[in-house]
Amino acid sequence: MQISKKSPKENILLVGFPSNGLVGTFTISYLVHHLKMKQIGEIEHPDLPPTLFVENGEILPPIRIYKKNNLFVIMSDLPFDPFIAYDFAESILDYSKKNQIKKIIMISGMETVNRDPKLPKIFGLVTHKSLEKLLYDYEIPKFLAGSIFGTDAAMITAFRKSRIPALTLYAECHPFFPDPEASVVAITTLARVLNVKVDTTDIKKKIEWLRIQHRNLMEETIHSLQQRQQEKKPGRTPQIYR
Repeated sequence: MQISKKSPKENILLVGFPSNGLVGTFTISYLVHHLKMKQIGEIEHPDLPPTLFVENGEILPPIRIYKKNNLFVIMSDLPFDPFIAYDFAESILDYSKKNQIKKIIMISGMETVNRDPKLPKIFGLVTHKSLEKLLYDYEIPKFLAGSIFGTDAAMITAFRKSRIPALTLYAECHPFFPDPEASVVAITTLARVLNVKVDTTDIKKKIEWLRIQHRNLMEETIHSLQQRQQEKKPGRTPQIYR
């Protein structure tokens, strides 16, 4: 679908990738399928391992771009090491400028071992004060203190230095296992912000299956999150294909 130049709705970009609890992956993937969004491009990077996914007989690249009306999505099925994270963030910032994106919403998981497993909470962190009203309007508690690493930190750093405001939604989750319960909280919160109706009944019925299905991806994600920078490698800008 094409966006009319006269459309009063602002362009919004959602970003999700494997991190704690796979919350970003679960949440963005659900919305893409629920809203029947159309894939319009992909991102490649020379340092990514050669990987493809197959879904219903269709070959999918690991980092894809989707769009429907004024809503854009960039989602990855691969975790990033620290070197690629900065390139990924810069490529998304560049893409946002070229497509007149007015707001970024990133979904991620907050490592919390002692949370109530049935009542995970969600917090918001904004790069610009212009988005603080959004937290107030949707009763999203503000992320007040903590450390941020990896791709999350690279993304937030890139956008806090730009004119494009970004909101990160952090759902409490288990750090070492896929956490569909936390993803349900993230999905319902994001749906309220976007004014989209969702039904998470199907996810709740498949929670154990989802946990097992995504176990390998979680192991890869943990390995990526634990990597330490050994030597500085020159960055190479990812290529965006339409």
